[in-house]
Amino acid sequence: MPSLLPVAHDGSDAFRAALERLAARGAGDLEAVAPAVREILAAVRAEGDVAVRRYVERFEHRAPDPLVIEAFDGAAALARLDPALRDGLRFAADRIERFHRRQWDAELARASFRYEEDGVLLGMRVRPLARVGVYAPGGKARYPSSVLMAAIPARVAGVKDLVLATPAPDDRLLAAAHLAGITTVLDAGGAHAIAALAYGTASIRRVDKIVGPGNWYVTAAKKMVAFDCAIDMLAGPTEIVVTSESGDAVGIAADLVAQAEHDPEALAILVTTNASLAREVVKEVTQRVKTNSIARHAIERNGLAVVASSVDEAREITNRLAPEHLTIDASEDLDWVRNAGSVFIGRYSPQPMGDYVSGPNHTLPTGGVAQVRGGLSVMDFLKVITVQEYTLAGLQRLGPAAITLANAEGLHGHAEAVRARGIDG
Repeated sequence: MPSLLPVAHDGSDAFRAALERLAARGAGDLEAVAPAVREILAAVRAEGDVAVRRYVERFEHRAPDPLVIEAFDGAAALARLDPALRDGLRFAADRIERFHRRQWDAELARASFRYEEDGVLLGMRVRPLARVGVYAPGGKARYPSSVLMAAIPARVAGVKDLVLATPAPDDRLLAAAHLAGITTVLDAGGAHAIAALAYGTASIRRVDKIVGPGNWYVTAAKKMVAFDCAIDMLAGPTEIVVTSESGDAVGIAADLVAQAEHDPEALAILVTTNASLAREVVKEVTQRVKTNSIARHAIERNGLAVVASSVDEAREITNRLAPEHLTIDASEDLDWVRNAGSVFIGRYSPQPMGDYVSGPNHTLPTGGVAQVRGGLSVMDFLKVITVQEYTLAGLQRLGPAAITLANAEGLHGHAEAVRARGIDG
């Protein structure tokens, strides 16, 4: 039996149920780990470094010395890498920075403004966050590309103090940290690292925001500290949707398998009206997952080939799924795309290029969150400060209306603060 099954969109209850399940997916069920994570957060908040070290020893089976590295030799780590990897990291870092500098120019130009109206000077100023924590997983999952993607836009935005939290960092991560402008390394992972970043300890100052993906413990911790420390988003398993009428079956299958190999819970879906294409993709995927066990498990669990009854229906299904990664046939298709983290166009745009060297950020919304936000950008590291300066004439013109509204809400002190400037109302 093939691993990826095409499903005729015939309106059957089974089909609707499958689509409802996928469309309603979230960041995952965090309740199973929530009690343990609450205990960890409370301990780190109360005991600081002592608790962090205790959890490192318990979960990571090691004793970091030192726990916090204020001056790591990233240049030496970069020099120790294989030359091809060293050049690849530099190449990726340069492309990521160039894209985000363009993003900065475009977004800042739109965000900052000043104008005068009715005797009032109004405006907005954009300022960077002061200190940001970048989380990078440890264990078998070592992703220097994610360090570049998280830290470079923060540096472009003007963040001066960048902290990398990762357990037992190797040369790949230290080299990426060096290229990205990381200033400090916290040698710890898991929920205890998130707690240290969010609350601060004797050896690590708290950060303004935490970015970067991790396991369920990390994700649950980020959710729980979100009111004490800003976070980027709750990262769930990787997602790919390919919506195509005339794509190349081999390329489509390769992309589905590539994203599915990230996680056994990954989502991999083809949406098409072309039943023949669906069959070809199913056949190709079945062959490719024979030697990729993680991708095979993901596709068996969350793989689907949807044969829609019309092009409009295929497009509506795609937008309802709001995928992290979306591939479409042609640039004209962008007109109907409403919900997606990052869009790849045409047969020569394999999704893994976006994971490494394209330039746009690969930290993207999952679990349907693409309905309300896009991927990580320089704007995630900026704050908006509004400005208002009244002349006397402006206050005389607008003050009476403010007094009326304040009195209507029973906030008479508000009204008096306006009258105190000599305004009647």
